[in-house]
Amino acid sequence: MAPRLTHCFGGGLSGLRRAAAVALVATAALAAGGAQARTSQAEDAGNSVGSISVNELPREAVGTLGLIAAGGPFPYEKDGVVFGNFERILPPQRRGYYHEYTVPTPGAHNRGAKRIVCGGPRKRTDNCYYSDDHYASFRRIID
Repeated sequence: MAPRLTHCFGGGLSGLRRAAAVALVATAALAAGGAQARTSQAEDAGNSVGSISVNELPREAVGTLGLIAAGGPFPYEKDGVVFGNFERILPPQRRGYYHEYTVPTPGAHNRGAKRIVCGGPRKRTDNCYYSDDHYASFRRIID
C-alpha cells in the first residue's frame, strides 16, 4: 500500500496542493543548483587554460600554424572543421567561432591526439590553443 501524501501535509485537497508546491520548489531549487554548478565548472575550466610560446611548441605544431596562416592545404580532411568546445575549457563563443586542426604525431597511425584550435576568422593565428591530449586540456599559444 502506497503512503498517503495527504497524511504528511495536512489531509484533503489543500494538503495535496501543499505537497505539489513543495515538490515544485524542491525541483526548481535542484535545477537551479545544477545550472549554477555547470556554469561554475565552465568558468573554472576557462580560467584554467595555460599558455605556451610558439618556441615551446613541437615543430609539427609550428608547421600546422603556418598552414593555418596560409589557408592550407591541410593534410587531413577534418582540418578546419568547426570545433564545438563541448568540453567547455575554452572561453565560450558562438558556434562556428572555433576551428580545429591536426598536429601530426610522428609514428602515429591515425591523426593522433594533438590539435590546434583557433578562434575567429580563418587564417588568423592570434587566438589559437594547443592541445596534446585530445582536448582534455589547452594552452593558449602566445608569441
